[in-house]
Parts: sequence; C-alpha cells; structure tokens
Amino acid sequence: MSAQAQRIVVDPVTRIEGHLRIEADTDPGGTITRASSSGTMVRGIEIILRGRDPRDAWAFAQRICGVCTLVHGIASVRAVENALKYEIPPNAQLIRNLMIAAQYVHDHVMHFYHLHALDWVDVVAALKADPKATSELAQSISKYAKSSPGYFSDVQQRVKKFVEGGQLGIFANGYWGHPAYKLPPEANLMAVAHYLEALAWQRDVVQIHTIFGGKNPHPNFLVGGAPSAISTQVQHGGAASGFRGGESGTALNVVGLQRIQNIINSMQNFVDQVYVPDTLAIAGFYKDWGAIGEGLGNFLTYGDFPDKSMFDIKSFKIPRGVILNRDLSKVHEVDLDAEDQIQEFVAHSWYDYSGGKEMGLHPYAGETTLNYTGPKPPYEHLDVEQSYSWLKSPRWKGNAVEVGPLARMLMLVATGNPEAKGLVDMTLKHLDVPVQALFSTLGRTAARTLETKLIADWMQGWYNQLVANIKAGDVRTFNETLWDPTTWPKEAKGAGFTEAPRGGLAHWIVIRDGKIANYQAVVPSTWNAGPRDPKGQDGAYEAALKGTRLAEVTQPLEILRTIHSFDPCIACAVHVAGPNGEDLVQVKVN
Repeated sequence: MSAQAQRIVVDPVTRIEGHLRIEADTDPGGTITRASSSGTMVRGIEIILRGRDPRDAWAFAQRICGVCTLVHGIASVRAVENALKYEIPPNAQLIRNLMIAAQYVHDHVMHFYHLHALDWVDVVAALKADPKATSELAQSISKYAKSSPGYFSDVQQRVKKFVEGGQLGIFANGYWGHPAYKLPPEANLMAVAHYLEALAWQRDVVQIHTIFGGKNPHPNFLVGGAPSAISTQVQHGGAASGFRGGESGTALNVVGLQRIQNIINSMQNFVDQVYVPDTLAIAGFYKDWGAIGEGLGNFLTYGDFPDKSMFDIKSFKIPRGVILNRDLSKVHEVDLDAEDQIQEFVAHSWYDYSGGKEMGLHPYAGETTLNYTGPKPPYEHLDVEQSYSWLKSPRWKGNAVEVGPLARMLMLVATGNPEAKGLVDMTLKHLDVPVQALFSTLGRTAARTLETKLIADWMQGWYNQLVANIKAGDVRTFNETLWDPTTWPKEAKGAGFTEAPRGGLAHWIVIRDGKIANYQAVVPSTWNAGPRDPKGQDGAYEAALKGTRLAEVTQPLEILRTIHSFDPCIACAVHVAGPNGEDLVQVKVN
C-alpha cells in the first residue's frame, strides 16, 4: 500500500448496466476521504420524445434501459394517465402489479448472484471445498432439493476446468485471493453452485412478462390499461406458452393463468430456499460491513403497487415518503407536482440550464442541454472541482437522498408494516447485529433480499384477485374513455411513477395540443449516482464511500462492494454522444 495520499480510479465499474467511473481520494492509510461518481455517457431520449403522441411515449422511454425492461414503460403510461386523469380497470392494475413484482423478483435474484455476490464470494477458493461438507452446510440452512455431495462435486469440477484451462469465463477479472474475502471454501462452493442455478431459473420467470405483455425484454404496454385480452374459453392445441384461447388467438385464458401460478410458485421456492438462506449465510461472515457504507441517512420512495387506483396514494402497498437523518418516527410527504420539492441541479454535470448552472429545475420545466467541458479520452483524472458527470443531481427540498430497496424497507417499517418489521427483526436477530446495521452496505444488500421475499409473497394475493375477478365475469383490461385526443385539454401535465428495483423512478410529461411538449425522466441511479450539487452535497454513492478503508488500493474490492449494493443502472441515466457533444448516430422514425 502506498504511504501517501492518492486518487484511486475505478473505470469502468463492472458488473453493472452502463458506464460508471469512480474516483476516490485516499489518505496515507488507504481510507477514502472523498469520492466522485461520474456517469460517462449522455442521455437524450427526452429530446427524441418531443412532438410525439403521448400514447406512444412508453415504447421509446422503455428503451432507456434493457435491464429493468418494463419500469420505464410503466412510468411512462402512468405519466400520461396522470396528466389526463385516466383511471384503469381493476384487472389492468392487478396485471401491472404482477408484472412489476415479477421484475423485482427476477432482477433482485439476478443482481445478488450475478452482479454482487462475487464481491463476497471467492470463486477460485471454491476449488478447495469438500463437496460433502458443502452438502452438509447447504442442508443445514435450507431444504432446497439440489444439495447432495454429488451435485456440489459436479459444480466444483466445472469450475476446475475453467481454472485449469486458464479461462475463468463468466468468472474472469475478479480479485480472487483478496484478503477481504472471508467465506470458508464450502460456502464459496455453495454460492457458486447457486450462481449457476439462478441462470437456469431466470429463463422461466421472465415468462410472466411474455404472457401479459407479449415479450421480454420490453413487454408491451397501453395507456389506459393492459394489452392483455382475457378469455374465459379454452382453445386446445395452442402454443406452448399457454395463452391461446377463446375468440382471440392471444387472449389470456385458464392455461396461461395456470402457467403464471406455476411461475409464482417457482419464484417463491427459489427465494425462500436459496436466495434468503444464502444472503443470511454469507452476511454472517461480513458483520463488520454493518458499519460501512451508509452515506446520506436520507431515504425517498415514490411508492407502488396501488390497491385500486394510482390516484389513491394511501392504498399503495409500498408507501410514498421521505425519511431524513435516519428518523423512522417521521415520514415526510412527497408531492411529485410541487415545484419546490423535486429539483435537478447541474452544477457539476456536463449540462447547461438557460438560467445558469447553479439553479435547480423541477422536471416539468426540465432542460436537457449538452455542454461537455470534460477531458478527452484517454485521461488520467476528472476535474471534480468543475463538471464531471453526465448525470444530474436530483434533490428533494434541497436534500440529497438515497432510493432503492433499503429506502423501501425502511419506509415499510416506519409506516408500521408488520411483514416488513418481522423480516427485519428476524435478520437483525439472526446476524446478531444492532439496528444501526440497517444503514450500511450490509443493510442495503439484506434489504434487497427481504423485499424480494415480501413481494414474491404479495404476488399470490394479486393473482388470486385477478382469478376471482375473471370468475365473477369481469374481463375488462382497458379504459377507452379518454382515448380520443379531441377530448383532451389543450394543455396537461402529469407525473408517472414506479418503484423500480433500483429505486424511485418517475417520468414527468407536459402535453400541449395533443403532443409531447416536454418530457423528463429522473431515474434511481440519477438519485444515487449523481454528482455533488451547488451546495457541495455528495450524491448517495459518493457519501457511502467516504470513510471506507481499502485493504489493497490496487484492488479496490471495498469500493465495488458498496457501489454494487446500490445495483447501479447507469444506462438509465445516460446515453451516448461524442467527446464534444456531437451526434454520433441519427435514428429516424417515420
């Protein structure tokens, strides 16, 4: 380790979606004194949407990201519905809840095993494991069927072939052997086996999106409801996907509904028997991370999973609100329309505002004007005293906040949800850590697992309601009332929201003369990964890294652990342009 202060650069941060650069200043002992988070591409989809039909916006906006697949589509259709005061039928709301919930379970499991677990699991060390002891460990924490010594021996041999061949394949470029790894060989082998198991599992669970939305990624949506016709008749000999039937060849029928039930069962089983036990087992070896990586202590949620209507905020399964300074006794109200609440700043961003870089703009008045003044690649360091990111800096009433699974679980506990409180209490007791451990890298990772358990279980209730509605003769999934633009007001504006897996996501739309006049998306990784604001307040990533000590500055595993605990999706926040802001590609759509 260097005996002097230095700046550590991690670029690109891998195992995320998009391009993220972290520059961290350290003291002579290797402790981070300041971190700077830079999104290194620019997003311009808001510009593409201007002048288009609002009912088509979701199809463009959904392409902001290909990982969350549906969340931008949901936020977009809700923005138009909010602007036009457009209610949707109960079945459509249930279908949306199920699709959003399926995204959570799928995304969180994939993140844990394929994007984050390798920060804690040493793949190469799994070669030293005793398969019989691994089997005993696995069976001691779960009833999962694939836990035999032979199963783990087969996995070990597969990894051994990678290593002996000099090609780790999907496990390449890790800091294997790093002194910060603490798991015994058997726990490493168990986790690697479940990494591979999750790859196969996820192929089935995405089918909920294909059944309701026609495809995955980027399922179809519809302003005013869901694009899922429902049939009460069964047409035998249909496609293997099981949703042919009745008067429509693509209508959802009893066969498709049974397939959805089977997928929900598969989700619940994997979460209960693999994901939750693995999280608790691995976390038990890293209790010290319950005091590392907190950051801001402020948390925001937009809320999601409406019971009947998105206009009835009190009916949301996940509540809306803000928690400041760790104070769970008070939840502050969030108004997406209030111009003095949510604002975006560009003081340290490669954007300009017509009124100056120091001002903040509410998304209804948001601007996307490029002004790249950064270094041309290749370069050693960013000028973090000036502009250093393509991300803006969102703030709630001037406060930097964190969004994501930890914010949601804290909000559920703060508002008295007994299921959430029970899971949190169980986890703290199992790990024997204080409640303060919630506000940490460890707490953020555990919160993602716990909310997956909650949401997987909630899915059964929404499914049961949908089936009950159909049996009662209600098959409506679309509201045609305001589909005619001649009935719209001359000008309307609305905010569409969702709690994406990575945190609060909202799209703001201004409709004028039936066309989109302005469109702005403030995404989870903008909240979390954004740069400092005009007051010098750090973004969530930047604040969370402060005070972290690096065991090896040449292998900054600790930086990856905390950044990955947020599950970055920088593609949601940025898209590509040249170093001087010039267009590289022009796409024309007739």
